[in-house]
Amino acid sequence: MPRKVAGATERFRDANEPDEVSGEIDRLGITPLHLRHDDYPAQLAETPAAPSVIYVKGKMLAADEPAIAVVGSRDATPYGVEMTRRLSYDLARAGVTVVSGLARGIDTAAHRAALEAGGRTMAILGSGLDRVYPQRNIPMAEKITENGALFTEYPPGVSALPQHFPRRNRVISGLCHGVLVVEAAFKSGAMLTVNWALEQDRDVFAVPGSALSEKSKGTNWLIQQGAKLTTTADDILEELNIERTSVQSLVGNQETPTSSNKSGEFGENALDNLARENNVLSIEHRVVDLLEKSSEPIHVDDITRTLGEAAAAVSSVLVMLELRGAARQVGSMQFIADRERPVVSP
Repeated sequence: MPRKVAGATERFRDANEPDEVSGEIDRLGITPLHLRHDDYPAQLAETPAAPSVIYVKGKMLAADEPAIAVVGSRDATPYGVEMTRRLSYDLARAGVTVVSGLARGIDTAAHRAALEAGGRTMAILGSGLDRVYPQRNIPMAEKITENGALFTEYPPGVSALPQHFPRRNRVISGLCHGVLVVEAAFKSGAMLTVNWALEQDRDVFAVPGSALSEKSKGTNWLIQQGAKLTTTADDILEELNIERTSVQSLVGNQETPTSSNKSGEFGENALDNLARENNVLSIEHRVVDLLEKSSEPIHVDDITRTLGEAAAAVSSVLVMLELRGAARQVGSMQFIADRERPVVSP
């Protein structure tokens, strides 16, 4: 820790922290930052109701701007997890810091994808940094401190309580330039984060989902209200005028699994991407063929098993078919072909 920061931190501890809490802060390698401290994140400091102190473990860099919050359902669908993985991976590869809340579901998928991309990610907790919740994400929290940071407004020893999370959400949005909602019920924590984002004058992005899925009612409504419809990382990068440079220059100019090759050079990465796109089209045609041949609705598990494809890939295709009016969900995860509409793109 720089001497200047260490000295300011020591003075803050002496004035504000009980001895036992200060001892835990030292033992855990945590840095408390007062709102007026030079290292307090500027984006967050400018927001209404910014925490008077935040506790940080890990590394904060100037490169953590720009940052995007990725939020959504704890009980994410395979489609939601896959879209989170793709978007977060591409954002991290573009040099964007991915911010989320370390919860299961969408949060976990976002942090994991950013780490896999070699990018930076920050997790905002609703507890002390020694009380990571859920406990199964403790290993991930440790990895985040190696290539990012953990944040909280709660001192060591404070457990995760239900009333902490709505307030925690203002920190998630406050640290970022925009909030991406991947999956969310109409009444959910992710929608509370959107409320904070709007109050903080942040951009809101939303991934479209099935009109019949409870977990997409919030995101679809946000799009109707003017949120930016988002299916690729470029939708966010272009809206915020962010250039794809930072991480690529640090870890090598590799294409991400889902981004297109814009250089015009048809190299190995472009061939890989083309193969993936062709595979998606192949799955789409096979799903449509299967639905059209059946007089009864087919459960998504049966479609996956029949085609021998990954559940996430099949779920993603089904959502796209629904959005085009090519398929309909008629029961709990059961689908039929919509024979009144054209089913596939030429």
